[in-house]
Amino acid sequence: MEVIGVIPARYSSTRFEGKVLADILGKPMIQHVWERAKQAKTLDDLIIACDDERVANVAREFGSKVVMTSKGHASGTDRIIEIVNPLDVKIVINIQADEPLIHPMMIDSVARALSEDSSLSMATIMRKIEDPLSINDPHVVKVVVDKNNFALYFSRAAIPHLAVNSEVESPAYYKHIGLYGYTKDFLFICKNLPPSALEKTECLEQLRVLEEGFRIKVIETKYDTVGVDTPQDLEKLKEYLLKQK
Repeated sequence: MEVIGVIPARYSSTRFEGKVLADILGKPMIQHVWERAKQAKTLDDLIIACDDERVANVAREFGSKVVMTSKGHASGTDRIIEIVNPLDVKIVINIQADEPLIHPMMIDSVARALSEDSSLSMATIMRKIEDPLSINDPHVVKVVVDKNNFALYFSRAAIPHLAVNSEVESPAYYKHIGLYGYTKDFLFICKNLPPSALEKTECLEQLRVLEEGFRIKVIETKYDTVGVDTPQDLEKLKEYLLKQK
């Protein structure tokens, strides 16, 4: 098996318990994510990894393959590792359960980047920011990359910073979209990396990878997502979807 997609779906959430089962226009959020991920052409298998029977039962009802995991995992990455450990697979795609607008092309672009370039061990997604209000929004994570689209830094702050005497009038800002792809081997390396100073400062787990000297390929997409962290986010998403009809 070349590529597997895993959707870690935890029922408990500090800010919004049970959000993966929250109704969005007649379907639970996790179903929206799964249906979009199923459209990706590169996935040889797609699994919902959960630790609660309420999530598992709903997922089975709409046809998903489900694997129960330990309740003791500190992160979705740990949950994924439990799933893929016994599997013969090369590439693992971590698909967030609270990104109901994830586009299948995002999944395919990450999977293909890792499949086609054996020097890569981890990849993720960015999109150019069009809404000026998002630039200084700490809930929108920004990323800056080098000339080869490898991440230089991720931050909740507005990066790059526009200096007063800058020759640039309007720099480009990029939103980081939390879809990750890893080689299976590198996933296990990530598991053993200690939490880093910058990670603790920004509360961004991907920074520990950069601080340890590893590279993250960042692929630009034209598609956007709307993450759901709070009940208020859910209502905004519903309004957005109704306008699209």
